[in-house]
Amino acid sequence: MKRRSFVKSTIIGSAAATVLPAVTNAKSMHTEVFLNDFYELRVYTLKNQEQQKLVEDYLQNAAIPTLNRHGIKHVGVFTELKPQGQTKIFVLIVYSYIGLLDNVERLLEHDDEYKSKAAPYLNAPATAPAYERIESSFLKAFKNMPHLAIPPKKERIFELRQYQSASEAAGKKKIEMFNDQGEIAIFKRLGFNPVFWGETVIGPLRPNLTYMITFDDLAAKDAHWKAFVSDPQWKKISSVPEYADALLVSKITSTMLVPAAFSQI
Repeated sequence: MKRRSFVKSTIIGSAAATVLPAVTNAKSMHTEVFLNDFYELRVYTLKNQEQQKLVEDYLQNAAIPTLNRHGIKHVGVFTELKPQGQTKIFVLIVYSYIGLLDNVERLLEHDDEYKSKAAPYLNAPATAPAYERIESSFLKAFKNMPHLAIPPKKERIFELRQYQSASEAAGKKKIEMFNDQGEIAIFKRLGFNPVFWGETVIGPLRPNLTYMITFDDLAAKDAHWKAFVSDPQWKKISSVPEYADALLVSKITSTMLVPAAFSQI
C-alpha cells in the first residue's frame, strides 16, 4: 500500500510539475496580450465623391458609434492632404487586446441598430459599390510605445510613415532601433507628438513597420524633421554600422493626412 501510495504521489507530482509550467505560461501569454494595443489600419480606395460620402456617412453614423458601444474607444478617420485624384480614406481602429477584434466582429453581426444605420453602405449594389477596394493591415504596438497616444484636439496634420525591409531579420533590427536604442524617445523629445508605432503582423508589403506623427502644419513638419536629422542622439544611433538604413530599410513611404471632422484621433 505504501509503495502504491508512493508511486501514485510520484506520478501526480510529476504530472503537476509538467502541468504547472504550462498553466503558468498560459497565464503569462494571456497577460501579455493586454500589454500592447493592436491596430487595424484600413485604406479605402474610392473613385468619386459619391463613394467618399457613402463611406464617410457609414463611418460617422454607423461604424464608429457601434464600435464605441462595443468597447472600441478610439477610431481615427483621415483623408489625404494632397491627393492625386480622388482621395483615399484611412481608418485606424484601436483594439486594447487581440481577442476584441473577433468579439466585435461577432457583435456586429447581431447588432440590429448597426445594420439599420449601415444599410446604404452594406447593401450598396454591385453597379454602384460603396468603394473600389479595402486594403487592411493588422499591427502590434511597439513595446516602448505600447498604447495609442491621442494628440491634443486642435487643427493639425498627420504623417503616416511606413518602413519596408528586405527581410524579417532586417525589419526586427529596425524595430530594435526604435525600442532599444532610444529612437522613439527622440521623436517624443523633439515634439513630434507620435500617435502610434506598430509592426505589421498581417497585411501587404511585409515585412514593414508603420507609425504616425503629427504637426501643426507643413512648415512645422519640415522644421521637426530638420531637427531630427541633426539631433546628436540620432546621429549617434544611426552611425552604428549594424543600424545603417541601407541594411535595414528598403523603402520608405510617407502619406500626409488630415482628420475628418468626426475622427476620434
